[in-house]
Amino acid sequence: MSILTSTILEASQLKRLEEHKYSSHGKSIAEAVMQPFWNWAIEKVPRSIAPNTLTLSGLALNIVSSVLLMFYCPTGSEEAPGFVYIFCAVCLFIYQTLDALDGKQARRTNSSSPLGELFDHGCDAVSTVFVGIATSITLQLGAHPNEFFFMCFAGLLLFYTAHWQTYVSGTLRFGKFDVTETQLCIIGSLFISGLFGPGIWSYQIHGYRVSTFVLVFSTIMTLLTFYQSFSIIFGEGGSGRNGSTVAGTSVISPVIHFAAVLVLALMVMLRSPTQLFQNNCCLFILMFGIVSAKITNKLIVAHMTKSGMDFADTAFIGPLMLFLNQYLGLPCSDERVLLWAATIWCTVDLVRFCSIICLQISQYLGIYIFEITSKPPSSKKSSVSTSKKPVTRSSVKHK
Repeated sequence: MSILTSTILEASQLKRLEEHKYSSHGKSIAEAVMQPFWNWAIEKVPRSIAPNTLTLSGLALNIVSSVLLMFYCPTGSEEAPGFVYIFCAVCLFIYQTLDALDGKQARRTNSSSPLGELFDHGCDAVSTVFVGIATSITLQLGAHPNEFFFMCFAGLLLFYTAHWQTYVSGTLRFGKFDVTETQLCIIGSLFISGLFGPGIWSYQIHGYRVSTFVLVFSTIMTLLTFYQSFSIIFGEGGSGRNGSTVAGTSVISPVIHFAAVLVLALMVMLRSPTQLFQNNCCLFILMFGIVSAKITNKLIVAHMTKSGMDFADTAFIGPLMLFLNQYLGLPCSDERVLLWAATIWCTVDLVRFCSIICLQISQYLGIYIFEITSKPPSSKKSSVSTSKKPVTRSSVKHK
């Protein structure tokens, strides 16, 4: 536990996080359709189960199913057995359901807290990485590496941008076609691949692959979503002083962090003498996706604590290992080994960051992470007592 004894958040940040109130606006089309099912499902969940347990369980299923698909299709162009696609579709549906139920469970058990909101959005950031890879594999985009790269990074950037505009405006906005609709489309695609084989996406219609039409539709919806987010970021201005972010920083500042991830990924991909990305699409995107998930989690924390974002981050050590090996001629000739090392580093770094943040908040608020009952007061926050009512946050509205 020694690696988790350090702290990340300062006392002032923890205080602002405790005072944070969740704010959202808008509902997607599918959300209204799914609500009756979610309301029925939540009644089947025992009240003794903590909301964060539901969140983490859904994420674990999503990761396991996506990793299984990556095992069968390491370059994203292979064809996995039909049951693998069906399994991924079922796991994604369960993840979506549990992601919708955790907020409802928090409300019905009076256990809502800022930790729950952070835990929910943090798991979503990680899930976005694996869902993007699974979708690209399903469409067999490994045979078209540039399309694989675009599909995955577009998804990562969409999620990052959604929280970027939240950091600016203080309110998370949902469009008519949003995460729920996207997930249902992906679930449908996985079922189609499982029933008819992924080769169906390579079928030609007037000289164009079916997957091309999917990409065109995805691009259009992506551009519309970007337009909505950027119109808020640059058009309406921030909710802070003089149009700044909630933390009083420049509304443009968050772009630096994701731009660094994207630029490093492009430079490593284009510079590689062994076609590292083309031969290892899944692992390559996984490594850079984990870095993106770490940066997105930092952005979510910055919003909830009304703080700025430090550019320097240990997550960049992974990509820099590959970058410096190529541009400075370092001795590692096997880029694939270096890619594995970078992936392991970034994964451990993300898990450590999230663990420390959750433990800090848990101790400060006097609550357990995976239990509903409160803890005794900690020495770091003497004002918390067992007689105090549970810390209340506005319930998390799930996508």
